[in-house]
Amino acid sequence: MQLSYWEIKNWFSNVDFTIVGSGMVGLHTALALRERFPSSKILILEKGILPQGASTKNAGFACFGSISEIIDDLKTHTEEEVIQLIRKRYAGLQLLRKNLGDSVIDLKPFGGYELFLKEDESIYNECIQKISFINDIIKPLFKTDVFSKEVNRFNFGGVFDNLIFNPFEAQIDTGNMMQALLKKAYQNDILILNSQTVTSFQELNDNVEVVTNGITFKTHKLLFTTNGFASQLTHNLVQPARAQVVITKPIPNLDIKGTFHFNKGYFYFRNINDRILFGGGRNLDFVSETTTSQDTTELIQNHLEELLKTVILPNHKFEIEQRWSGTMGVGTHKKPIVEQLSNNVYCGVRLGGMGVAIGSLVGQELADLV
Repeated sequence: MQLSYWEIKNWFSNVDFTIVGSGMVGLHTALALRERFPSSKILILEKGILPQGASTKNAGFACFGSISEIIDDLKTHTEEEVIQLIRKRYAGLQLLRKNLGDSVIDLKPFGGYELFLKEDESIYNECIQKISFINDIIKPLFKTDVFSKEVNRFNFGGVFDNLIFNPFEAQIDTGNMMQALLKKAYQNDILILNSQTVTSFQELNDNVEVVTNGITFKTHKLLFTTNGFASQLTHNLVQPARAQVVITKPIPNLDIKGTFHFNKGYFYFRNINDRILFGGGRNLDFVSETTTSQDTTELIQNHLEELLKTVILPNHKFEIEQRWSGTMGVGTHKKPIVEQLSNNVYCGVRLGGMGVAIGSLVGQELADLV
């Protein structure tokens, strides 16, 4: 592509910071850099027309982990590591609310619920037995008990009578959040170019040469916020994880409000504009769902529909209005990777499906590394 003098001068000359990825982390990184370096030139490169990961495709859960997820994490992480993960997620949610405001992101504090299928009796019993233990270890963060038993008043089918309730969870509007972040970036003189795929980069003495599908240019610092697309960059410490989603058409007399989880967080649903948004199921086929493809599969889509019929909406007729998928970044450890990779190259990735909770905080931490 042949660029004009004006294009090179205004967009690709004297670039201080180039951020790859215009999702939650990339935008928060850019805004934090703007605070630290008010006169710097900041450029964001995005390969899609909208962020290609999960920032505009997630379910809009302001959550920090269901009780079964926390118990599961304690089997592979130390107690202190799990507490720090929850602390970061909750702090990230507060930072997001502070940066954008509750009304802008349409935060609805309906609370969160975990339900348990009758076939998951062992998980149910373990979670019920450990409510007091989990409450005790996280009480220093919340100053009160977080989890409690509640009767299933939503008429879910095929589940145990008791749900586990968390009053600290909420819903947000993902689209509103991302539009607000983009607007704030533009207002702060942050340049954003879409349809630009970084194909390679080379570190030079005091800057980095970046090659995209459209141009080669130099930047003083290069920061990757590509999450699930960062496996090559991090030597496979991050793997992509596809999350498939369906949303129904409006349902008359829908009396379900909140954020809901089951099966250790692998399935999740919520109400939105008289609809049910329902996603998950990658545990049905981990191998196939370790992909950056944003297609949907018959196996998981059929399973989501069956669970809608039998568990979530057994007393309602419904039609599916839309289907989509998003790409998360996961790994064997749930702690995000926020690192300086070389003199002038950095990354903030592996959000573990908790991008809404920790995206703002990871962006702040990444900017602080520079």
